[in-house]
Amino acid sequence: MDLLTNEAEEIIAHQELIMRLKNRIEEILNNYRPIMKGEIYLSGEDVCERLHISKRTLQQYRDDKILPYIQIGGKIIYKESDILTVLEQNYISNNTDHI
Repeated sequence: MDLLTNEAEEIIAHQELIMRLKNRIEEILNNYRPIMKGEIYLSGEDVCERLHISKRTLQQYRDDKILPYIQIGGKIIYKESDILTVLEQNYISNNTDHI
């Protein structure tokens, strides 16, 4: 029976696998959004990141009633489906084919 040390290829391979799994679990935990009644709710930071806008722009969208939101106490959240609906409603096709 061989003695396994930290330098053994088998141990190194297992350590690398464990690190990849750890990184994947951390990624999942950081991006996990629970579903409530089939709906995903996003924080302001999530919306800003997905739309590539600033917090100030997001606030302006709320003030101008462009994006619907839910306010509970001091916390504001957004339905993912509402964001997608607004994007679809404001889609402008770049189709230049004229018949």
